[in-house]
Amino acid sequence: MTTRRTALARAGQLVLLLCGHELAYGASIVAVRLWPASDYTRVTIESDAPLNARHFMTADPTRLVVDLEALELSSALRELVAQVRADDPYIAGVRVGQFQPRTVRLVIDLKHPVAPQQFTLAPVAAYQHRLVFDLYPTEPVDPLLALIRDKERAEGEAAKAVQDALGDFIGQVGRVAPAPAPPAPPASAPGAPAGRAPATAQQRIDRLVIVAIDPGHGGEDPGAIGPTGLREKDVVLAVARQLRDKLDAVPGMRVMMTRDADFFVPLHERVRKARRVQADLLVSIHADAFFRPEARGASVFALSANGASSAAARWMANKENAADVVGGVNVAVKDTQVLRAMLDMSTSAQIKDSLKLGNEVLSRIGSVGRLHKPRVEQAGFAVLKAPDVPSILVETAFISNPEEEAKLRDPRYQAELVDALAAGIRRYFAKNPPLARQRTL
Repeated sequence: MTTRRTALARAGQLVLLLCGHELAYGASIVAVRLWPASDYTRVTIESDAPLNARHFMTADPTRLVVDLEALELSSALRELVAQVRADDPYIAGVRVGQFQPRTVRLVIDLKHPVAPQQFTLAPVAAYQHRLVFDLYPTEPVDPLLALIRDKERAEGEAAKAVQDALGDFIGQVGRVAPAPAPPAPPASAPGAPAGRAPATAQQRIDRLVIVAIDPGHGGEDPGAIGPTGLREKDVVLAVARQLRDKLDAVPGMRVMMTRDADFFVPLHERVRKARRVQADLLVSIHADAFFRPEARGASVFALSANGASSAAARWMANKENAADVVGGVNVAVKDTQVLRAMLDMSTSAQIKDSLKLGNEVLSRIGSVGRLHKPRVEQAGFAVLKAPDVPSILVETAFISNPEEEAKLRDPRYQAELVDALAAGIRRYFAKNPPLARQRTL
C-alpha cells in the first residue's frame, strides 16, 4: 500500500511539473494581424494563453524591438512579415526569429519615430488572448489644420480649372472675327454689383462648416456580420466615404472622418476627434443586427439624458457601447477628463439640436427604404456624448436580415442612402445656420 501511495504521489508531482511547463511554455500563436492607418498602426498577436512581452526602441535606424518570452517561433508568427503593406505609414518591414531558446524577437523597422503602447486584452467574443502594440506618431497632425489646408487646396484646383477654361475660351474668341461692340451697360443702381466678368466657380468662404462622419467599428471590431458574411465595418466605411465625397463638394463644407480605413477607434476618441476640429455635427453610421432575422428597417438615434426611449433603444445602446471591449482599448492611457465628459457633460441644447438633425435625416432615409421606427429614438450612446456637437447615430438597415444585407451590398442602394443622408444634413443647416462659432480663414 505504501509503495502504491508513493507511486501515486510521484505521478501527481510529475503531472504538476508538466502542467507548470505547459503554463510557462505552452502558449500557441492563434493569429497575427496588422492594421495600418494614418492615425496609428496596430499590431495584434492572438494566442491561446497570455503572452509575456517587453519592448524597447532603437535609433539610427529607428526600430521597435519586441521580445516574446516563453515562446518558440511558429509559422503563425512568421505570417506577420508578409502582412506589412508598402503604404503602411509607419512600418517599413518586420523580421522575426528565435532570439534565445525560449524567446522570440520581433524587429519592426519604422519609417518614422513612434510612441508605442503595449497592452493585453482578455478573451472576448471570437477572440482569445491578445497582445497589442499601437504605434502612434510622435508628432500627430493637427486635424483642423489639415481640413483647412484641404479646403484651400481644393479651391486652388477649382480656380486653376476655371482659369484654364477661360484661357481656352479667350483663345477661341481670338481666332474668330470680332463682333460689334455691345452698347454700354446702364449705370448700376446703388448697392447693386458693378458690371464684371462672369463669376468664377471659386467663392470666398468665411465660415467653414465641418461635418464629422463616424463609420462604426473597424479593425479588430468587425461589428455585426450578415448571413452571407458582409461585415458591418466594411459597408459603413463604404457609405461614409461616399457621403464624405458628396458633402466635400458643397462649397464651404468639409468632412472629418473618425476613420477612413479599416482600423479601430475607441468611442471616446471618436468624440474627441469631433471636438478637436470643432465639428458642427456628427453622424455615426452603423448597420443594425438582431437575433431574429426578420427584423428590418433603418433607425436614427440621438442622446438621452433621462434614460432610453424604449427597451430596444437601450439594448442597441448597450450593444454599440460594447465596441471598445471587442475593438480593444488601452485602458491605462484613457484620459480621465475625456471619460468624465462622456459621462456627464451632455447638454440639453445639444440633445435638442441632435433631435432636429435626426428628424431631418430620418425623413429623408424614409424615402429610400423602410423605417424600423417612425421617430428618432434616444438612448445613452457613448459616441453621441460630445456636449457641444449635435450628434446622431444612423442604423442604415438590419444587416442580419438577408434582404437588407443584399441591399447594403448593392452600390445603387448605397448611393440612394448617401443622397438621403446628405439631403438631411443640408436641410438641417438650411434651417439651423452654424452661426454660433465664427471660424474665419
